[in-house]
Amino acid sequence: MATVKMMLMGSQPLQIPLDQLRKAFDAALRHVEASAGHTVALGNDYFWSVPDDELYDVLNEPKALTIGQLSESWQHLEDLLAHQDGVLGYHLVWLADIIRAIGQDTAG
Repeated sequence: MATVKMMLMGSQPLQIPLDQLRKAFDAALRHVEASAGHTVALGNDYFWSVPDDELYDVLNEPKALTIGQLSESWQHLEDLLAHQDGVLGYHLVWLADIIRAIGQDTAG
């Protein structure tokens, strides 16, 4: 545990070039589309979620898990597409819920 703590304390913030992230996402999405087609059916709706304030506190085990719902995350994204002037940074969290599920369902 001490080694992990030392690694965490000395870490520099990870810099992510957004153009590279966009290219990586596009490449992964093209891969899924090539095998699954234009629509992906997700086998699950509910999932365990770690509260935001505990998610990156890897030195302490989360005290409470919450439940998320893919259909709810997707609804937020559909609302965004209908009203793009209402974009929030949290839309990326809802997008991540969906992307994680697609990745896990199609990782074969």
